[in-house]
Amino acid sequence: MTPAVFLDRDGTIIEEAGYLNRLDLIALFPGSAAALRSLQQGGYALVVVTNQGGVARGYFDERFVHDAHRTLDAMLRAEGVVVDAYYYCPHDPAGTVEGYCHVCECRKPAAGLVHRAAQDLGLDVARSFVVGDKWKDVELARNVGARGILVRTGYGRSMEAMGSPAGVGAAAIVDTLLEASELILKQTKWDQYGAGTLRPGEGGA
Repeated sequence: MTPAVFLDRDGTIIEEAGYLNRLDLIALFPGSAAALRSLQQGGYALVVVTNQGGVARGYFDERFVHDAHRTLDAMLRAEGVVVDAYYYCPHDPAGTVEGYCHVCECRKPAAGLVHRAAQDLGLDVARSFVVGDKWKDVELARNVGARGILVRTGYGRSMEAMGSPAGVGAAAIVDTLLEASELILKQTKWDQYGAGTLRPGEGGA
């Protein structure tokens, strides 16, 4: 079974644009492609897991989500990166579109997207990481038995300032996805320092 890096999309791989509803708003953060490429070369499956509650709120439909992922995928492939799969949740209990406004098992931090990906792709979740710019990404990691890394891009810096919810601790808090990839690839450091917060410059990371 293959370990994976489960990646949030908006604010982590691409620039945060609120409820992204135009393809021309998709912009990779500097270093995102390099980070994903190094993880891929390091033997990790790459899986995007993203909440897209804008569907439930009527800002765009599921077809647009697929179009956005095709566009992002083409951008990454042009940089030598092949994402193994994209999974998204279109639900939001606060939405307005019939059929999408309910509590579900796939909206992060619920574990549904990761469980589906693990089953589809044969992934070893216990050896995997979740990287995102919100505490719900770190909480997702806790809920599935992976390790969570908070990045300070997107909403990450404000999330860090607010502090983590009770019982939700990040294995590391870093500035960028590129820094996260460097920590992940130093896998032995996690065994040495356990589940505490490991920041760049500590423990040789």
